[in-house]
Amino acid sequence: MSGLSVAYPDGAVPVRGVDLTLAPGEIVALVGASGSGKSTVLRGIAGLEDVVAGSVEIGGQDVTSVPTHRRGVGMVFQDGQLFPHRTVARNVGYGLEAAGWDRAHRRTRVAELLALVGLAELADRPVQSLSGGQAQRVALARSLAPSPRVLLLDEPLSALDADLRERLAVQIREVLRAAGVTAVVVTHDLSEAAVMADRTVRLGVSGTHDDGRPGTGPG
Repeated sequence: MSGLSVAYPDGAVPVRGVDLTLAPGEIVALVGASGSGKSTVLRGIAGLEDVVAGSVEIGGQDVTSVPTHRRGVGMVFQDGQLFPHRTVARNVGYGLEAAGWDRAHRRTRVAELLALVGLAELADRPVQSLSGGQAQRVALARSLAPSPRVLLLDEPLSALDADLRERLAVQIREVLRAAGVTAVVVTHDLSEAAVMADRTVRLGVSGTHDDGRPGTGPG
């Protein structure tokens, strides 16, 4: 992101002049006060909100004007947003179906991802029967299935209780590491950021500020 400014449909510009570079495979946590624009930055990267100044580049390609579905970006939302009428496996395979993967290759890839998030035995389970932690791991697997170039996670643990959040933060980091994916995680919790990310960046009114040591959070 270079000089990134993002606008809402009503014309408000809550994010101005954000500069941030990630190395391939790096996990960065974006933290800041409520209303600082953390989630809006993610939506700008994904193309879900209008970028009115600056640019977004992925792998050296300027994607600022590229449609969302062609950016190679995956996203995990706060509530997972699973499809209630689909099983766990069919949720994970949704993006592959949309991309035209044949059934055999979909089945193989879905099995790989469910094994990666530790839910292989739940492939045929209705998603309504899942716990909160299981549902978020399914959402993570679904986002990883198409092998995105960048994965964006918007407060992925905020709806869970404290004990589960702590355990799942470790699990998500392990999954992201195993997948080798570049990721931006939005969170308001500094300790959670330290567990999940290689680097913590604070979003403030004047842009972004690197908080220093990899994996340590603010110094």
